[in-house]
Amino acid sequence: MTTTSEHSTLNLTITDSIATITLNRPKVNGMNITMVKELGIVAKQCADDEKIRAVILTGSGAFFSAGGDVKAMAAGGDDASAILKEMADSLHEAISSFARMSKPVIVGVNGMAAGGGLSLAMIGDIVVAGESASFTMAYTAAGLTPDGSSTYFLPRIIGQRRTIELALTNRKLTANDALDWHMVNQVVPDDQLMPTVMGLAAKLAQGPTDAYGGIKKLMLSTFNNTLEEQMELEGKAISERLNTPNGKEGVKAFSEKRRPTFI
Repeated sequence: MTTTSEHSTLNLTITDSIATITLNRPKVNGMNITMVKELGIVAKQCADDEKIRAVILTGSGAFFSAGGDVKAMAAGGDDASAILKEMADSLHEAISSFARMSKPVIVGVNGMAAGGGLSLAMIGDIVVAGESASFTMAYTAAGLTPDGSSTYFLPRIIGQRRTIELALTNRKLTANDALDWHMVNQVVPDDQLMPTVMGLAAKLAQGPTDAYGGIKKLMLSTFNNTLEEQMELEGKAISERLNTPNGKEGVKAFSEKRRPTFI
């Protein structure tokens, strides 16, 4: 069964237990205040809907997202700064929902990811890029600083030295560059991007969503804790999982050498 919700800047399609969010603001999927607010709405919907077990985020056309709509910012005149702050706050709310939801988030980068588009791509638990995808921070080209969590996630993914290089120089990375830098998990031919992403989502949707959420929570805390503090969280989390229906089913199925059926 498939349901589709068409918003003014994006579409949400739910097929069985997989939600696909497609940025759809031709021609470059530039972010304006409407898009980031709608992104927050659908992210929260995906987080709250127990029927959804995996989330895909991708773009339409030749761009994943060119980032913030600079022309719209310029048109704001004296109110531009306040509008940009509202946009950043709304985008950050959406990113928090994606990062903290228990469902795995798979990003399919179908073209250029620039500025806030690059930031958005980096929130994926798994990131797959089409071979024509490219990545650039682009902020300083407009005299701006990064937003969208890029100064949080990128140093953790590629290191501070490379993050600063990207931020200062706006170096453009190809899909294979991004793979070498561990920004993406794999690169596939463009026509295989969505089949690959859908296959990953279908596989993960059969898994223990609550355990996935526990993993995401542990990974978000790891750089803030000492070794002992992190191990204490691990011990608490794994013991809690054992008392859940999925934990009991997983252990039982493993001992019986059969495939588990998670709920």
